[in-house]
Amino acid sequence: QVQLVESGGGLVQAGGSLRLACVLSGRPFSTYAMGWFRQAPGKEREFVAAISWSGGAKYYADSVRDRFTISRDNAKNTVYLQMNSLKTEDTAVYLCAAAGGSYSSERDYDYWGQGTQVTVSS
Repeated sequence: QVQLVESGGGLVQAGGSLRLACVLSGRPFSTYAMGWFRQAPGKEREFVAAISWSGGAKYYADSVRDRFTISRDNAKNTVYLQMNSLKTEDTAVYLCAAAGGSYSSERDYDYWGQGTQVTVSS
């Protein structure tokens, strides 16, 4: 059974940085595309970033492009989200997810973590 565990969230001032990590266990990590999503209170879950199984393709939401960087280390079964120049509107629970095939849509993701809280203060 696949498990995803996120870490690295916390409280940071606007303009600061955080790096989130998500470890996958239970299946070969390198066979999954990985994504980061976020959900703010009272809002729908939204896509943040995704990375192909090899790391060769990366995609970002317009709202985080040029500020966030997704990466993966297949030897460590871990996907990262480096978040720079954080804004108060980035406050949300951040979840990682794994997709075994296509990863172009949220519904493509098969497994989800519990999430880690990111709070950006002004």
